[in-house]
This record gives sequence, C-alpha cells and structure tokens, in this order.
Amino acid sequence: VQLQASGGGLVQAGGSLRLSCVASGRTFSSDAVGWFRQGPGKEREFVAAITRSGSVTIYADSVKGRFTISRDNAKATVYLQMNSLKPEDTAVYYCAGRRSNYIAKTVDSYDYWGQGTLVTVSS
Repeated sequence: VQLQASGGGLVQAGGSLRLSCVASGRTFSSDAVGWFRQGPGKEREFVAAITRSGSVTIYADSVKGRFTISRDNAKATVYLQMNSLKPEDTAVYYCAGRRSNYIAKTVDSYDYWGQGTLVTVSS
C-alpha cells in the first residue's frame, strides 16, 4: 500500500486545517490507520488512530477535543480535521497503516507510512 498525505499549510493560531491520506494498492479498508507528527527537533509522536470500520478512535491528550480522525473506505481516504490550532501543533504530519484492526499509539506498530505534509501554525 502507498499512502499520500496532503492538506498541510500555513494557518494562524485558532484556525483549522483538514489533512487527507489517500491509499493505493492493497485493500486499505482492512487496515487500522494512524496519524503521527514530528515537530522541529522532536521525536515522531502519536496524534490519532482509527479502526478499519471507523467505529473506534483514539487521540493523544494534547489534541483531544480539537482534532477528529475519520475515514471513507469507499474513497480509500483517512482524514484529520484539526481545529483550534496552536503554534505547538506545528509539525510534519504523517499517516501510517497497520495490517490489523487493532489501533496502536507507537511508531513501530505501523507497517507502512506516507511521506508527510507540513503544518505550520503562526501565533
């Protein structure tokens, strides 16, 4: 499976962005999907994840209540709606797939990754 993330950009604090992650290749709908981010000088960290059906989602505490992960399996796409953005949300955002329905929060739990999209939040 290949993943293509898009939707990043420059936004002011308090603004919103929606990231998309489009999959091609094997049956994407069989896999759990996660979003991660890596800020300047920081390690890659978990943001959100969703099961194959979309019925279960989990979030990092830092984004809970502001970000929403969703998916449209007919379009082989997972979304990350980001509201009330803060300067500390500035990072490269990556989507990743896991050949399992069990969602996870660790980087090494995911089997394939997209190339990342840059989100910059100005104060």
